[in-house]
Amino acid sequence: MNEHSKGGAPVKRAGAARPSGAKSLPDASRGSRDLWLDAACEMLLQQGVASVMILPLSKRLNLSRTSFYWFFADREELLDALIERWRDRNTGAVCRQMEAYAESAGEGVLNLFDCWLDPRLFDTKFEFAVRSWALQSDAVAAEIKAADNQRLEAITAMLTRFGYAPVEADVRARTIYLTQIGYITMQTEETLDVRMKRIPTYVEIFTGRVAEKRELDRFYGRHRYKPEI
Repeated sequence: MNEHSKGGAPVKRAGAARPSGAKSLPDASRGSRDLWLDAACEMLLQQGVASVMILPLSKRLNLSRTSFYWFFADREELLDALIERWRDRNTGAVCRQMEAYAESAGEGVLNLFDCWLDPRLFDTKFEFAVRSWALQSDAVAAEIKAADNQRLEAITAMLTRFGYAPVEADVRARTIYLTQIGYITMQTEETLDVRMKRIPTYVEIFTGRVAEKRELDRFYGRHRYKPEI
């Protein structure tokens, strides 16, 4: 049993110890840390955490199993790195968007919606995979709980900046965030056109205020969407 299948948060490990004789391998023969991590992420998304094993990864990359140990001490360090990538990418995106310029709370919510529409900001498939992983691991479940709290705090702070009372900001933040988590965990699919048509109403429901046309225009422009006139 490891830290990903028992209670407690994943433990940071020391850098990987390079295998004896590995220095004689040219760089192309062992890949790179990101290459191994990218492959592990793809396997996690496609088949779940149980599929993320060293030998299948080496076969997938057509690299020797020994090459893996240039970059990771063991499988557990690789799993730690997957969690770190998810945390930095998805939680980081929410926090950054909540600190971005906004003319109003409505535009702040639109900034958050950028995450749900742009996979370069927030990877919803990665989010689903990690949340599924958490069902098998107390440690990953703890990471999910910490991430949810951090994201909710960021959304609440944005709403508070625009004058909402603390309790109201908290409830609105939960309504905004938990709605999207429902989209992800239920794997709800909508066309871009359907989602965009619903967004002004979502903003009004979430903030109690109608989004300004100029704010919506900036949002639509970022996503190259032209609403029907």
